[in-house]
Amino acid sequence: MQPIASDSHSKVMGYILWIFGFMGAHRFYYGKPITGTLYFFTLGLFFIGWIIDLFLIPAMDAEADNRYPEGHTSYTLSWIFLTFLGFFGVHRFYMGKWITGIIWFFTGGLFLLGYLYDLWTLNEQVSEVNREPL
Repeated sequence: MQPIASDSHSKVMGYILWIFGFMGAHRFYYGKPITGTLYFFTLGLFFIGWIIDLFLIPAMDAEADNRYPEGHTSYTLSWIFLTFLGFFGVHRFYMGKWITGIIWFFTGGLFLLGYLYDLWTLNEQVSEVNREPL
């Protein structure tokens, strides 16, 4: 009997972010920051990689589900907060990181450098929070 994989990431969210995928959003969401950055600077590998990713999202979702454990803090909600309200630190407040949340709020995501850092590391940050006991 195989162990049941967690469902830490959402295919629906992956496809929604894929719409903006030529900017790498779905790749960051699934824990692929290097290719996410590459997509950002090349418009999804000149839109060719973006179209191919339409068919790769189920595999990226399964890989992320195996890699990142479920827990009390939702990866999907954290990514929604980062994507739309990250400059205000809402994702950091959601994860219980109040001090850096306040810093993000007053500095616009620490002058965008912190926002970029969170694009690269948000999945690991949520994993770390989920490993902590309630």
